[in-house]
Amino acid sequence: MHIGLVGLGRMGNNMRQRMRDAGIEVTGYDPNPAVTDVPDLAGLAAALPTPRIVWVMVPSGAITTGVINDLAGVLEEGDLVIDGGNSKYTVDRPHAHTLAEKGVHFADCGVSGGVWGLDNGYGLMAGGDAADIERAMPIFDALRPEGPREEGFVHVGPVGAGHYAKMVHNGIEYAQMQALAEGYELMEASELIHDVAGVFTAWQRGTVVRSWLLELMAKALHEDPEFKEIRGYVDDSGEGRWTIQEALDHAVPLPTISASIFARFVSRQEDSPAMKAVAALRNQFGGHAVKSAEDGPAA
Repeated sequence: MHIGLVGLGRMGNNMRQRMRDAGIEVTGYDPNPAVTDVPDLAGLAAALPTPRIVWVMVPSGAITTGVINDLAGVLEEGDLVIDGGNSKYTVDRPHAHTLAEKGVHFADCGVSGGVWGLDNGYGLMAGGDAADIERAMPIFDALRPEGPREEGFVHVGPVGAGHYAKMVHNGIEYAQMQALAEGYELMEASELIHDVAGVFTAWQRGTVVRSWLLELMAKALHEDPEFKEIRGYVDDSGEGRWTIQEALDHAVPLPTISASIFARFVSRQEDSPAMKAVAALRNQFGGHAVKSAEDGPAA
């Protein structure tokens, strides 16, 4: 199989390597000449066998929409575009419509795994027509973790369903990180606990709260026990907000996820110990930038 990949940043470059390691030929395009395989999207289309498959891995919003529009100009009937970025699910159908006018198919895929995905594989949530998903299955199998397919990949439903599932995934992730961070702050404040990092490490086996995020928390604490190098300022990618908006639209109570989002807003006002823990966790699993303690207080 030979596919195209648009976007060779932190995630895209690792995904290209993982697919190549699995025997898939990947031609990548990125505006950065140091990493791209072809000079432009037209060159990407020319390099791929037909019918083509192009995976898009660029920042959500205007950049993704621009890439979709540009691909509509260089691809042909029967080609398939998969948006693997963090797009809001509501843009998937408009993107599918744009491509369908040229006879190009579209699928969306929520991707989780961050900077660890190259070695560990990515959790994948796909939305689209069953035939399109089946056609791309060798790609999904190359990217997902080893083991049963259903434990690392799911065809959620029609176009938009993959990004919807990823939106909910990230909302849950926000709440889990916030709970770990608050536990850290409480133990850090107690005179009884002498080894906070040791507690998180000891929780990794046998306890009901064991998880990959817990492992990353322990790792972050061993690297910087008091988070002295990190400011307690935490951004949000947007998906947590989208989750809450959906909850409001459907009258579904999400008090825990909602509280975790508002806690991030608090982090932009004070240098909270809990928010330092959340910032450290985001850096551990996703390589998200952190603000140095030397940057001073948030404006």
